[in-house]
Amino acid sequence: MLPKLINRSGRPLRRTLLRRGERYASSSISSPEVLNDFGKHHVTKGLARISEGVMVKGSGSYVEYVDGKRMLDFTCGIGVTNLGHSHPKVSQAAADQCMNIVHAQCSIAFHEPYLRLIEKLLPAMPHPSLDSFFFWNSGSEAVEGAIKMARVLTGRQNVITMQGAYHGRTFGAMAVTKSKTVYSDGVAPLMPGVFSIPYPFWHQHRLPPSTPPSVLTEECLYQLHLLLSQQTSPKDTAAIIIEPVLGEGGYVPAPKEFLEGLRAVCDQHGILLIVDEVQSGFGRTGNWFFIEESRIRPDIMLMAKGLANGFPLSGVVSRKELTDKLAPGSMGGTYAGNAVSCAAACAVADAFREENILVNVQARSQELFASLYALKDDQTLAQYILDVRGRGLMVAIEFASSEAPGAAFDPATPKGLTVKKGIASRVAKKCIEKGMLLLTTSVYEVVRFIPPLNISQEDMKKGCDIFAESLREVVKEG
Repeated sequence: MLPKLINRSGRPLRRTLLRRGERYASSSISSPEVLNDFGKHHVTKGLARISEGVMVKGSGSYVEYVDGKRMLDFTCGIGVTNLGHSHPKVSQAAADQCMNIVHAQCSIAFHEPYLRLIEKLLPAMPHPSLDSFFFWNSGSEAVEGAIKMARVLTGRQNVITMQGAYHGRTFGAMAVTKSKTVYSDGVAPLMPGVFSIPYPFWHQHRLPPSTPPSVLTEECLYQLHLLLSQQTSPKDTAAIIIEPVLGEGGYVPAPKEFLEGLRAVCDQHGILLIVDEVQSGFGRTGNWFFIEESRIRPDIMLMAKGLANGFPLSGVVSRKELTDKLAPGSMGGTYAGNAVSCAAACAVADAFREENILVNVQARSQELFASLYALKDDQTLAQYILDVRGRGLMVAIEFASSEAPGAAFDPATPKGLTVKKGIASRVAKKCIEKGMLLLTTSVYEVVRFIPPLNISQEDMKKGCDIFAESLREVVKEG
């Protein structure tokens, strides 16, 4: 029996709780509003949402809410459902696997989907040395595994990360995340032995958007050499971890020469290069993995998100000569490499090849960039748009803001610009009101586009039109 407590209105709390429970139990199925209210009351406030309502269905490039609202999805669950929602081949593979075996724990025995997945991924690896796989559940876990492996394999502790990087919210991953303070507010002390250098992103060097990649690269590599001389000796440094396309930090692709410079430093000092392709992998940037563009060899590569198109699965890939040094039992996890998720991922790999996904990415990417550049060239909008950037269908547009971090010292900040704070979030909100889900990113005024990789030309145009209309309305509002 509940104790007799009094709520703020003076009524017995037990009676209030019972009435609330009866309300939800009697009306949650028939009333979307009550179901949404139930979620607001019982789901932790630590989670944020960009839209109101309860999703109940997804198909292709669209999602539906319990109240019947249908939305064009340019978020893909933050780059997860790369093949669109409920892809028939992927969903069928998962359903079939459910009728065979759901949980074949990786420390008990091999299971077939795990091994078939490796077989399908080997030809897609950006370097032939990447031939040893460990599957886990999330991107954060993959980062944790990579850090652990690097420390064990090198006998060193320290890790160098990038300013603006996002690698996750678990403890080790949170320590190498430098994109926003919200992810680690009040959590210190974080994992020790983490150092950071600037990323070749013009904001971080107080330079204009037009700065050549070679200049940014030279400055970043100088800072790396300085760090290795002043703060973490190479003999104490286990790894350098990098997103080859900065994700939460603003959708900034790393120049080829910067990645080459990191590889050279790692080779010189026996440091492992960890490449985090959790968001940029699986066709998102126009190749299976972005690192293909530079032909750089990772020592450890991380993948997740699009790997299984919505089923929880991540991967840590390295070379056998390294992973053979790991003690059996040092890696693992109850749900690591779940059979259903692996079966779904096998179907994802098949669909990529059978449906010419990368060809569609390149075609739709051209259309998206053309639309955004047209807005940037529009004289009524030009002063509000600082940059259009990205690769494939991992694309961002950054707006000018006099209230961005360090704006008073940033030469990219337009003088005399009058626009209310939060232009990016205001534009994204307008898009949501008009029927399209869209996300912001970074501490700057950035909107990111992450549509399905198999999106149709018609839906791409629809999304671009909604965005353009929303931007013009926000600018007009001031």
